[in-house]
Amino acid sequence: MGDDATKVNRILLNLAAFIVIVAGMRAASTLLVPFLLALFLSVLCSTPLRWLTDRHIPRVIAVTVLVLVILSVGTLIGGLLGTTAFDLGRSAAQYDQVFSRQVAAFEISIAGWLQRFGVVGSEQILSDYVEPSRLFGFLQEGVANLGQVLANGFLILLTMVFMLFELSSFPTKLRAALGERDATEARENFQRVGVAIKRYVALKTVISLGTGITITILMALLGVDYPILWGVLAFLLNYIPNIGSIIAAIPAVLLAWLQIGPGTAIIAALGFLVVNVIMGNIVEPKVMGYRVGLSTLVVFISLVFWGWILGPVGMLLSVPLTVMFRIVLGTNESTRWIAILLGSERSGALKAAVEAEVSLAMGEEVTHP
Repeated sequence: MGDDATKVNRILLNLAAFIVIVAGMRAASTLLVPFLLALFLSVLCSTPLRWLTDRHIPRVIAVTVLVLVILSVGTLIGGLLGTTAFDLGRSAAQYDQVFSRQVAAFEISIAGWLQRFGVVGSEQILSDYVEPSRLFGFLQEGVANLGQVLANGFLILLTMVFMLFELSSFPTKLRAALGERDATEARENFQRVGVAIKRYVALKTVISLGTGITITILMALLGVDYPILWGVLAFLLNYIPNIGSIIAAIPAVLLAWLQIGPGTAIIAALGFLVVNVIMGNIVEPKVMGYRVGLSTLVVFISLVFWGWILGPVGMLLSVPLTVMFRIVLGTNESTRWIAILLGSERSGALKAAVEAEVSLAMGEEVTHP
């Protein structure tokens, strides 16, 4: 009885500590987001930095080159999204008028059809709830949030620079702080986290790039304005698991309806659907879910969890953060069961655990026929 009470107390204590940590992270999200972005960029830049330094390029020059590349890519994407999104926002009132005219006829026909069956209701079925200006306003707000992240870019890049300079001395500090044995284990865990994050970003980038190029070509062929904007938006939002592609499709399909007509909007929606089904339901579950060692359910839950704590940046980093915690939890015997629950059915930890359980069961059957 005493052992059971001790286990219950330990579980309650761990649960209370988890709640306190989560509440602290949510309260400190303003500080955590730049730090996590800097850490994420540092992990990604560690490989090209090592490649440059191995070719006898001074570390200062190598870090400067990486910073300039990041600044160039960020400025290009931010400028493209900002210019086209705000240009689209200025035309929102005009799109509202077009939307009102197109929807009015549709609502009247639907209301007349319902009255044949004795159903009487408001004729304003869609216009009361959907306004293009609101949807395009959400797009502008999203771009503004991206601009806010870029506004903190100096702090993020400065933190990343210091982290990159610390890479060379980090193993020495670990040995001095933890000892040779524990330092080796910690360094191996850091390497596993880094490899998992780099592999995830590489695979996700290839999949997102294919999605963005396909959407750009599709919207250009349909004659919808700003095809590059919709492709870039699909590329960026595809980093958000499960729902990112859906969010990217809504303004593009709506603009296709307002600019050309409902037929083009239906074709655009079907195009987004086909691309998302192929990439999201066929390619990604087989490639992403297994190779990062997470089940698809855990990927979705991590999206909601980290998005609630850190906002949009948490959604972008949900999978890398969950992979990091899964690896850390797997190093401790008392928390390894949590890492197994987070893993996919093809992950090594789960496979080893299942094989151990099967072996134990077979041994018990032989011992106790």
